Amino acid sequence: MATGFANPDALVSTAWLADRLGEAGIVVIDITKYLPGEPKDGRAEFLACRIPGARYLDIDEVADKGTDLPHMLPSPAAFAAAMEDLGISNAHRVVFYDQKGMASAARGWWMMRVFGHDAASVLDGGLPKWRAEARPVEAGEPPAPAPAVFAPAFRPWLVADRRAVLGAVGTGAARIVDARPKARFDGTAPEPRPGLRGGHMPGAANLPHLALLHADATFRSCDELATLLAAAGVDGTRPVIASCGSGVTACAIAFAAHLVGLPDIAVYDGSWAEWGGRADTPVETRTDA
Repeated sequence: MATGFANPDALVSTAWLADRLGEAGIVVIDITKYLPGEPKDGRAEFLACRIPGARYLDIDEVADKGTDLPHMLPSPAAFAAAMEDLGISNAHRVVFYDQKGMASAARGWWMMRVFGHDAASVLDGGLPKWRAEARPVEAGEPPAPAPAVFAPAFRPWLVADRRAVLGAVGTGAARIVDARPKARFDGTAPEPRPGLRGGHMPGAANLPHLALLHADATFRSCDELATLLAAAGVDGTRPVIASCGSGVTACAIAFAAHLVGLPDIAVYDGSWAEWGGRADTPVETRTDA
C-alpha cells in the first residue's frame, strides 16, 4: 500500500496486488475508457491482455441510458446489478486499474464511494507498470464470476450537477477545479468530442490530472499532491467541485484530495460534455478580458 498518505488503503502498489492475486476477498477491475478518436477499444484490449483474474467494467454500459451525455452515473439499482454481474459484494475489496496508467481508474474508485462502498482502491501505475515489471498477464474471455449481492447506499454529496456548478460560478461558494489539459481549459485546443465550445467555467482553476502523476503514471508524494491541490484552491477551506471532459479524470482530483486527507470533493458528472455543449452556460477562454 502507499505510505505517507492520510488514506493509504486507497492506493495500492503492483507488488501489493501481485502478492494477493487470487485472494477470495479481492476483485480486480479493468475500467479503461479511451477518448473519442483514440484508436483502441477498452474491452478488446482487456481480452487481449489483462491482470490475471481481472474483470472489465465498461462505464458506457454501467451508465444512465436516459441521457445522450457519456457515461453518466446509473441509478443505485442499476449500479448494484452491474456489481453483482461482476461478482462484487459489499464484502469485497475492489482494485481498479486502467490500460493507460491512470486515466479512468479513479472513476471506478469514485463510483464505488458514490454508492456507499469504501473498500475500493486504485492500482498505482496501472497496467503499464504491471507489464514493465514483467508480472503475469492473461488473455481470452474470463470465466463468469461467482454470484454476489451488492446493496448500494447513495451519497449525493459526492456528485454535482449543472445547477450546482452554476451556483458555484455565480456565488463562488465552491471552488471549481478542471482536470483537462491546459490548452483545452484555455480554449486553444479542440475538444475530443465534436460540437463543444472551448474554454472553461468562469472562475475555475486548472489542474490537469497528469500533473498529479509521475511519468510512469504513479501518484506523486503526499506533500507534492497537497501543494498542487492548494495552488488550485483545494485546501479544505471551502467546498470543491471537480470537472473535466466527461467526469472521468476529474475523479483523479477527488482521489488525490482523499489521499492527502482533504474533505470529500464532488465530481461534476456531466462535466464539459454537458457544459460546453449548451448555449446557456457561461464560458471563459484564455483570451477573454
